[in-house]
Amino acid sequence: MWRQAAADVFPGTGFSEPAQASDLDAAETRLGRTLPAELRDLLLESNGVIGHTHVDTVWPIDQIVERNLLFWSDPTFAQLYMAFDALLFFGDNGGGDQFAFVQKPERPDIFVWEHESDSRRWVANNLQDYLNRSLRAAGDEWYQP
Repeated sequence: MWRQAAADVFPGTGFSEPAQASDLDAAETRLGRTLPAELRDLLLESNGVIGHTHVDTVWPIDQIVERNLLFWSDPTFAQLYMAFDALLFFGDNGGGDQFAFVQKPERPDIFVWEHESDSRRWVANNLQDYLNRSLRAAGDEWYQP
């Protein structure tokens, strides 16, 4: 379902081999939280999604784990930015801005974290809406105000 939905929006979408359920379970253990159900389902179809200009629209599960653990624990980030513990990052724009689910409180919405200003704002209703918006337009204009 996820592969077809993404390819319908952007036929050039790149896909990876599916993640294994055991890898996702191990990732949840390392993260200390569960993955949003729709993200888990997508990763079981394709362990990452590549959009326009080879942007990691959705990261592979290993990258999701490593990036989030870094953002949640790096003392330098804690001095520079507001806390990231409410967010679960899963993709980026190729230029530093990153996309995340809000997990505290848990909700399906997708937010962008803009690295230059440390702003966090809503960009999509859910993962399907995010894929539709991000894969439809090349570049950053789809989420800029």
